[in-house]
Amino acid sequence: MKKLSVDFDEIQKAMEDTARDAFDYFLDLRTGDVIILSEDIISKALSILEGHFDEDLSEYEAVEFDEVCEMPDWMEDEIELAMNIFLNDKDGYSRIPERDPQKGFAAMKEFADGIENISLQNKLLEVLDGKGAFRNFKDTLEPYPRERKLWYGFNSKAARREIEEWLASIGIARTSENTMTFRDCSGL
Repeated sequence: MKKLSVDFDEIQKAMEDTARDAFDYFLDLRTGDVIILSEDIISKALSILEGHFDEDLSEYEAVEFDEVCEMPDWMEDEIELAMNIFLNDKDGYSRIPERDPQKGFAAMKEFADGIENISLQNKLLEVLDGKGAFRNFKDTLEPYPRERKLWYGFNSKAARREIEEWLASIGIARTSENTMTFRDCSGL
């Protein structure tokens, strides 16, 4: 078993970016780091890979380009990392999934059901019934700093449970506060 320290807050931020229109997120299974790649970097890396290789890349042990690819210096490291994720080290990285909207909705409903302020509880349950529930829920909590703070703590705990479920699904089990253990599933 290999110990892996992960930052739950960083993983939660990645999971809560459900649009994924600007960035995508990967967990480095060796270091526990969250890798953030812009969609521009991902597109450039994929276009380089598509333009230089056959469909079946699994036969290549070492890849050498026929020509030097032109790219700005600032992009080189990130593109190299993206290509590494997509080509060489698929087992070394795992894409961090978006948070399941149904679980996020269930957390909001559970929180609203537990609110002591009946007026606020009714408002929250009402906005959960319509379109734009996620945004309206946060907007409804805005004038209630105490309950808003309680919501963020409650949501963080719910997200942590979801993160732990996801990590377990990729072979990482919790051993202590921010330390996870990596289970080698290659022999299964």
